[in-house]
Amino acid sequence: MPAASAGLLRFFEEETEGVKVRPELLVGLAIALIVVVVFARIFLPA
Repeated sequence: MPAASAGLLRFFEEETEGVKVRPELLVGLAIALIVVVVFARIFLPA
């Protein structure tokens, strides 16, 4: 039989330590930051 390489790739799905943030929350915070910056540029001109 030919040698198969299926055993050479290993994917680790174990949990790592650190802050857990849902992707939806991260996208929402990024959009909120953009909106705050846009409003600051409009209402607080330098």
